[in-house]
Amino acid sequence: MTATVTLNLIDTRIARLTFGNPTQRNALSAHVLARLDEHLVALAAQRVSVVILGADVGQTVWSAGHDLGEVARDRDPVAYGKPLEQLLRRIRAYPGVVIALISGSAWGGAVDLAMSCDMVVADHSASFAMTPANIGLPYTTSGLLRFFNNLPIHVLKELFFCAQALDAERAERFGVINRLVPSEALEATAVEIAQGIAAKAPLAIEAVKEQLRILEDLQPMPVQAMEQIAELRRQACASADLSEGLAAFAERRPPAFEGR
Repeated sequence: MTATVTLNLIDTRIARLTFGNPTQRNALSAHVLARLDEHLVALAAQRVSVVILGADVGQTVWSAGHDLGEVARDRDPVAYGKPLEQLLRRIRAYPGVVIALISGSAWGGAVDLAMSCDMVVADHSASFAMTPANIGLPYTTSGLLRFFNNLPIHVLKELFFCAQALDAERAERFGVINRLVPSEALEATAVEIAQGIAAKAPLAIEAVKEQLRILEDLQPMPVQAMEQIAELRRQACASADLSEGLAAFAERRPPAFEGR
């Protein structure tokens, strides 16, 4: 299996988690997601204060997002119990700080992965593209909420409606990126930030992070609205358009969507 996740303990308080899936542009396969989740569980038990998460620096693609071969079999890879959503909940509930280290482009679910981390450190090759509309996949309310809490509404709509990349400079302007640095300084900058955080009182940071998570999730929604959203997503996931989008991607051709 070419997909790998490696753990490097920088010291007792800081860990570097590196994922790779070179034959599939670092796609977030079920194997990669499960291994990342397992490592985060173990690191939380060891009370590691800061986790730096990302692919190797210098690649064109940080991650292409979901493995679309798996999406073709699953049809709803962003539903609540699926591996990506489980990992995102793990990151958001991690008792320390998770820093996304990004070099290269992030696509689809990989953007959601970055947005779920507590901080983002990136180089100028970084970009962020939400591409579910290219294949006919409807996004979840919980996923949209992560973007809603972090981006101006018109930028959010641009990301999801146009499926075009937000470059590093615009991403920094809108607060998606905390530190934008040259590639050669990327790892050192992330470690420097991690060391500063690790020197602080861990229980205080854990308490603030959990409060912010609860406040971000504090979005009451009427039952009727939840049912309406669930039905819209069910229709889209069962649609011929999703099948066409996946087939077109595999065949490297433009999709011919018909709205059914």
